[in-house]
Amino acid sequence: MSDSRKGKRPLVADRRYPKTRAKTTAKKPAPKRRKAAKPKRSGNILTRAFRWVLRLIWKVTWRVTFVACTVLALAVGYFWTTLPDVERLLDGRARGSVTLMDQDNAVFAWRGDQFGGAVTTETVAPGLKNAVVATEDKRFYRHFGLSPRGIASAVRINLSEGRGALQGHGGSTITQQTAKLLCLGVEYDPSEWKTEAAYVADCRRGSLARKAKEAIYALAMEVKYSKDEILSIYMNRAYMGGGAYGAEAASQRYFGKHAAEVTPAEGAMLAGLLTAPSRLAPTSDLQRSQDRAATVLRLMGEQGYLSGAEVAKWQANPAVLSAAARRQAGGYFADWVMSTGPEFFTRNTTEDVIIRTTLDQRIQRSAEEALKFVFENKVREGSKAQAAIVVMSADGAVRAMVGGRETRVSGVFNRAIQAERQTGSAFKPFVYAAALELGYSPYDTVDDAPLTIDIPGSGPWSPKNYDNKFRGRVTLTESLAQSLNIPTVKVAESVGRDLVRRIASDFGIESDLAAGPALALGASESTLLEMTGAYAGILNGGSSVTPYGLIDLRLQGDDQPLMGTGGGIGERVIQENAAAELIWVMEKVVSQGTGGRAQFGGREIAGKTGTTQAARDAWFIGFTADYVTGVWMGYDDNTPLTGVTGGGLPTEIWKETMVRVHEGLPVRPLPMRAPAGVAPQPQQPAPRSQQRDVPRSTEGLIQMLLNDILGGGSGSRTNENRSGSDR
Repeated sequence: MSDSRKGKRPLVADRRYPKTRAKTTAKKPAPKRRKAAKPKRSGNILTRAFRWVLRLIWKVTWRVTFVACTVLALAVGYFWTTLPDVERLLDGRARGSVTLMDQDNAVFAWRGDQFGGAVTTETVAPGLKNAVVATEDKRFYRHFGLSPRGIASAVRINLSEGRGALQGHGGSTITQQTAKLLCLGVEYDPSEWKTEAAYVADCRRGSLARKAKEAIYALAMEVKYSKDEILSIYMNRAYMGGGAYGAEAASQRYFGKHAAEVTPAEGAMLAGLLTAPSRLAPTSDLQRSQDRAATVLRLMGEQGYLSGAEVAKWQANPAVLSAAARRQAGGYFADWVMSTGPEFFTRNTTEDVIIRTTLDQRIQRSAEEALKFVFENKVREGSKAQAAIVVMSADGAVRAMVGGRETRVSGVFNRAIQAERQTGSAFKPFVYAAALELGYSPYDTVDDAPLTIDIPGSGPWSPKNYDNKFRGRVTLTESLAQSLNIPTVKVAESVGRDLVRRIASDFGIESDLAAGPALALGASESTLLEMTGAYAGILNGGSSVTPYGLIDLRLQGDDQPLMGTGGGIGERVIQENAAAELIWVMEKVVSQGTGGRAQFGGREIAGKTGTTQAARDAWFIGFTADYVTGVWMGYDDNTPLTGVTGGGLPTEIWKETMVRVHEGLPVRPLPMRAPAGVAPQPQQPAPRSQQRDVPRSTEGLIQMLLNDILGGGSGSRTNENRSGSDR
């Protein structure tokens, strides 16, 4: 029997499975899940509505913002793909430039769009770079192409000044201004635009859409280029007045030095031009330009680019123009040279051209100073009379040209080459040139007595002397020296008007010459340049000249010229001995006749005065052995001069010019020759028919002069001048 206190022995089946299995297989009852407590509603319906609106706004805003940013990124990316390399953007001119140099190879004038060469922020003077940033965009290196603060400030200023938000100040950054200079990538195409000015005007439009596009283009530039590259583009393309595009051209134009060499004061002046280049250009108003530069220097000090002492130093020593820019010499001359060259290399050039000229800047200043002196000291105040001066060498090389009383101008009416005026008695030397060429002697005589010529279809014409007096028999020399009209008409009728016209034309007077007998008295019109060139032909021994100012033309950087001068000495018009005798006769005009006021310094001077009908034009053209100078005086509207003849104020201007021109030059004799023998005393010949107007042989004309009085003839013009003799 077993003990009941002992445990029961496990069954065999129980030993087959571990005890733990039994435990794991037992299922525990699942705990009851508690229901989640519902949140308690808080606030009222208005609060819930407000929160709903905020959530809606947020959902709409971030979606719209995402779309806008995507569109903006795509637009910026598009413009980014169109932007070329920096080097292609540095020179954006549609036209080329013309640099004019004088006879000594010194620059005296510029035309076209000047570009002195590409510069970068590393190659320009630090003072110039800092001045541009200080005055144009002080946060340039800190913004991303747009300046919200600058735009907000501009809007505030515009509204405070009573303008629209986008009118007036724009708050543009340098990047935006550069985008505008690039015309947002649209290049000038002559086939699409009537003029370059229309293209530029379109680029500068300030519409809201244009501003938006400009902002996108600026962002693309910020992605494509570095800050220094953008600033370099700006400094190369910005217009800085005086026809200069870019810092290098402006620096050369105003200071005669490279942009790398400018002082802080000069850099401040250049940077100040960016606001209003034409109005602030130092060549237009130096004081105004200096005042603006002083403001730029102050801004540079406030922004830490200059110390207070440096600001004070440069404000006390402002930038000044170079000697060449200050003189602004030869504006009329430069315009004339530009008009004589081929248009595709001058007025409309797309290349950078260098033109070497005949200008002598010392002589140019002499002419300008002489004109100013006479009008300030010998012409009544307030007079509207004008004058012109041309100085040239005997070969036709023009050394100076003044086309009016305003000397520091360009692109205006040039009276030396554009005003065609009656020549008056200044034409008479060509009458006597014809006579001397046919063998007449300066001692031959002609009767200064009343003369009437019957002009078919117009009736009788009776020339008068200036003083209405008659002197009887006078030599040809006396006739020209005293500028007598009647003897001159008789000489012209004797040698033949056709010959007079031909000689005058061969000497370079290309105007339509009168056909009637008053041809001899200067009824025809001509320009001062033509007349001065014709007198140069007399000085050089009787050969024609073509006045010229262009010596050679070449492209910038080339050594070989593309073209040379188109003027100079041409074919012979009269024999050298006839020219030498004519100079001797014309010398008596100055030493004994109407041109007495031209004398100076004991020099031999030959010339001729001229006054037209009612004194509407007054001339004096004369020469020494060194230079020929012509002077014209009159009113632009043909108003008669009061108390002025060719022997008066024009001769005074001529003298003042030549006195200055000949300073330091040795005295040289004129190439003249006195006639052989003494003045003959011919007998009074029988009267001749005044209907004669047939050509004569040279032998017959010589015989006529030796044995007869000089006769009259017929003509066809009635509106001839009565005057032509000068006192």
